[in-house]
Parts: sequence; structure tokens; C-alpha cells
Amino acid sequence: MKLDSAGTCHLTYCTNIHAGETWAEVRENLGRYLTAVRKRLVPSGMFGVGLRLSAIAAADLADTATRAELKRFLADNGLYVFTLNGFPYGPFHGRSVKERVYQPDWRTAERLDYSNRLADILADLLPDEIDLEGSVSTVPGGFKPDITTAADITAMVANLVQHVAHLVALRQNTGKCISLTLEPEPCCFIETIDEAVGFFQDHLFAPAAVERLGELADLGNDEAAEALRRHLGLCLDLCHAAVEFEDAATAIARLRQTGIRVGKMQISAGLRFAAVDADTIEALRPFNDDVYLHQVVARRGADLERYVDLPQAFAAPIAADGQTEWRVHFHVPIFLDDLGIFATTQDFIRETLALHRENAISPHLEVETYTWDVLPPEYRNVDVVSAIVRELDWVRRELRS
Repeated sequence: MKLDSAGTCHLTYCTNIHAGETWAEVRENLGRYLTAVRKRLVPSGMFGVGLRLSAIAAADLADTATRAELKRFLADNGLYVFTLNGFPYGPFHGRSVKERVYQPDWRTAERLDYSNRLADILADLLPDEIDLEGSVSTVPGGFKPDITTAADITAMVANLVQHVAHLVALRQNTGKCISLTLEPEPCCFIETIDEAVGFFQDHLFAPAAVERLGELADLGNDEAAEALRRHLGLCLDLCHAAVEFEDAATAIARLRQTGIRVGKMQISAGLRFAAVDADTIEALRPFNDDVYLHQVVARRGADLERYVDLPQAFAAPIAADGQTEWRVHFHVPIFLDDLGIFATTQDFIRETLALHRENAISPHLEVETYTWDVLPPEYRNVDVVSAIVRELDWVRRELRS
């Protein structure tokens, strides 16, 4: 949905909430769910799409006839695509994903090829009549335990710069501007805003990267430096940032000061325990599913302790005084702020959207509650279309406050 008359800010939800890896499965989901959401939210207007495509679906859409079919479907149903979720390369529902969601990472040719293909698809799908840039969110380098050497970082930077060269050529050939947005996440190579700033300044925006892009894309130094900043940025996931105990105002100010664009902001909420004891641990156990990784960040005073998944957090000693706060990477519906014995990080969303009202943080806003199928049953008491509509309505009300 366009959130302003100028069409400079767009809101949608990410279709990764719907299980589907092949193009046929994705196409079925679009017809079943997306059209129903659009009819309830903007029955007489255009509705933007945050499309998740696996590597399999992206390969299918490389076929021009298949992509033409998608474009007809979009046009016939008042839909337009402006952002893609290019984070999960492989299966994302119905089986154990855990740390495999980060593979292949940015050290590999597979991640580069997949991201290039997504950019090509998005450039073709972006509507000509809307002055609109496209964004693709991606893994923040890789899973932190896998990135252990300077050679790993060098390989990631090389592939990211090569992807920017592809995006430069794509813009020259099509007139469409696509940005790749790295999504900081707990226990990943980039998990905090400070780590993001360090990686961009020390590597992606560094003279060596500028020189290399100039060679690949036949650009002068100034042009190459500008292209790196235009085509590389962050996907700011508000669940991830809240779980990391980021301060919203400080984080946004730091990104602006360092010239790192927020190409996409994912509006999502996690779980929050203001104080941890045996009762809260038992209340959290139903959220320990076998599908997704649920990182935990515990704060005691100024100190943070990170756990890769819930079982590791459960095994840690509980402070006798209960004065430890836990935040858990488990995406819950953003309209929930109270789940009985514990709360959510909804306040962080409210704070960030208030900052966005004052000075737009990103042109692309995307609600991302992909864990619907693994939520405990008592929190899935409405159908998925109604939940999506309720989430998007909640964001619209917050932005009008």
C-alpha cells in the first residue's frame, strides 16, 4: 500500500508467512491469501507485495513466460511487487530450518547467483508507472559461528561488491534501481547496529571495495563510492533490534550519520520477559519448536548474554533475584502486547514508528510474522488472512497517531 500521496513510502506484509518453495506453490498462495488481504484493505486501490521466493521459485521465474504470467496476475488483481525476501534460500516451513536458514551464505557463489536472479526478477516486476526503487533483503553475511577467519570476510565482501556491479548494470540496462539490504540478526555475523556500521565502513564502503567496483562496473571512484551506498543498505528488522536491546533513536541516528540506508524496515515483534524465574521459563517452553532458531538475549544490568536457541537458554542458571530480562527471537503478531505471564517487544515498534512519522526511516515497510504455523494454538485463534489484515491496520493506525 502507498502510505503517502507521493508514493514514496509503501507498506505490505511478507509472503514468507505462507508455506511454499516452488513457484506453483507460491502462485497458489498469492491467489488464495494475497488477493483476500488486498480486498479487505484496499478494495479499490493498489496493494504492494512483499514476495518471498526460494531459490527453486526464483529459478522457475527466470523463465520469461512464467514471469509474464505473474505480471498478468498482478495487473489483474491490483497488485504490485516492490520488495523481495531473499534471506531463506531453501525450505522455510514444515521441517527443521534452524541455522540452515543462513546457508548458503555470502561467502558462496550460490548466494551471489541467487541474489542476482532475484534482482533481475524484481527489476522486471517493478511497475513502470510508479517511481519506485526495489529492495531485496538478505542474510547478514552468515551465521556468526561459521565466519571465523579474515578470508571468510574477504570472500563475503568480494561477492557483495560483485553483486553491486550486477545491480549497476541492471540499472543501466533497465532504468530500475534495486538495493540489497542486509538484515542484522542475533547470533549472525552482523547482529547489532554497531557491527553493521563497522562492516560497512571498514569493508563495504572502504577504498578497496570502491576500487574493485570501479574495475567491475567501469566506474570512476566517486561513481563507485556512490553506487555502493545506493545499492547496499540494511533491512532493519524491529524484532531483531529489540531482542538486541538496541535504542531505536540512537540506532537510527547512527545509521544516518554514517550514510547507511535502511532500504527496508521489517515490522515484527518478539517475546519479552521483564524478569526471569522458573515460572516464566515454563511459560516459554511451548514456544520451543523444532523448526526455527529462537535466539535469546539476556540482560542483567549493562551486561548481555546471548544464547543461540531456547534449549541453551533453558539450561543456563536462573539468577536468584530474578533481575534478568530475556528477549526472544520468536516473531509474534505485532498487535499483541500481552501474552499473559510475559509481554512482547511491541513498545519498540511503537517507538520506531513514531520516529518514522517524524522523519521517514525507510521507503519500504514490511510486516513479517512468519512463525504463525508454530505459535502455540492459543495465539492462533483467528485465520491467517484476518491476522495479516489486523497487523497492517495496526501499523496504519500507528503511523496516523
